[in-house]
Amino acid sequence: MAFQEGEYLYLQGEDGRRYFFRLQNSMVKLGGLGVIDGSRFCGKDDGDMVEIVGKKFNVFRPGTVDLMESLERGAQIITPKDACEILFECDIRAGSRVIEVGAGSGGLTTALLNAVAPTGHVHTIEFKQQNADRALRNVKRTGLDQYWTCQIGDARDAPIEFDNADALITDMPDAENALDNLVPHLRNGGRICTYVPNVNQLELSVRALRDRGFADVRSFEVMRRGMEVHEGGTRPSFEMLGHTGYLTFARKRSV
Repeated sequence: MAFQEGEYLYLQGEDGRRYFFRLQNSMVKLGGLGVIDGSRFCGKDDGDMVEIVGKKFNVFRPGTVDLMESLERGAQIITPKDACEILFECDIRAGSRVIEVGAGSGGLTTALLNAVAPTGHVHTIEFKQQNADRALRNVKRTGLDQYWTCQIGDARDAPIEFDNADALITDMPDAENALDNLVPHLRNGGRICTYVPNVNQLELSVRALRDRGFADVRSFEVMRRGMEVHEGGTRPSFEMLGHTGYLTFARKRSV
């Protein structure tokens, strides 16, 4: 389907560099490339080639990973390798109602919104207004902000403005101290995920979930290693995206 005005797109050059922009039928500013006429993209579709200042580019609609990797950064984001595990393990789909603790820069929020739309909703509790403002700017790029609400407060004791959630996801170092405030807003059978960077925090999360009678409590981390493919030889990359955080999943039992 041809691109429509207002869509968020990106150009990718032969060197792999990407330039994100909002399509409009007027002059469009692209950082690093200057100002170009947006009408040049009218009638173009995913993967089409355009030539700008003598260089060839392909124009694409971004997917979820593209959007996450191009965020305006502030706080460290949950990476795509962990985000996809969270979506799968928490069974998040179109129509799901999700409570997220910690907006950060909106990385996981972007993935969650893409999964729950167009009939679900994500409600985020963020401690810092600065993070919430940045996350909002990033979420607006996706056009999915209508499925998102954000409240400023401390998840440990703030009144939660969202009930009957299918999933609860926390990105905070001491999730165990927020469970008593958060868990009543998770439906019976709902799924929880805690994301923490350190082993001692993981242990505290697991103990807290077990003490509160959660079922199927289990923890792991996700590691990803690329492959180097060359003429005459293919091998694993010397570098890999290793430890980023520990994930714990569980399900809420009825009382």
